[in-house]
Amino acid sequence: MRLTAFTDVSLRLVMRLAVAEEGELLTTRTVAGMLAVPYTHMAKAVARLAEMGIVEARRGRGGGLLLTGRGRRASVGEIVRELEGDGDLAGCEDDPPCPLRAACRLRVALREAREAFLTSLDAVTVESLVSQPTHGVLTLLSAPEEPR
Repeated sequence: MRLTAFTDVSLRLVMRLAVAEEGELLTTRTVAGMLAVPYTHMAKAVARLAEMGIVEARRGRGGGLLLTGRGRRASVGEIVRELEGDGDLAGCEDDPPCPLRAACRLRVALREAREAFLTSLDAVTVESLVSQPTHGVLTLLSAPEEPR
């Protein structure tokens, strides 16, 4: 199964916030630069993760992004389920709908494979994703210098 670019960006954001130093408040623009992601994509990921209670986005002077306690304890499976939704992996309901869908076993097999994939991610927590050596690499990321 391939994750959407949106889920990929969201998981990278969560991982970077998980290794932020005490008091380090990163802005959406800063994290977008660190992770080489367009600002607009990062802003959408921040908004969605904030809705889910994974990230806290503080506005104004001294504001920034923080990983919540829920975000720190969350499993990757839980986050991916929420971000990817329940849609079919095959285009059974596309327009026009597949003429085989009434008797097709592929849809069920793909749904079961998807659930097995996500179940395997349930054992992976955000904390476990950012342990060494990943922690060191994530903390080395810095924002690119902005042009003057």
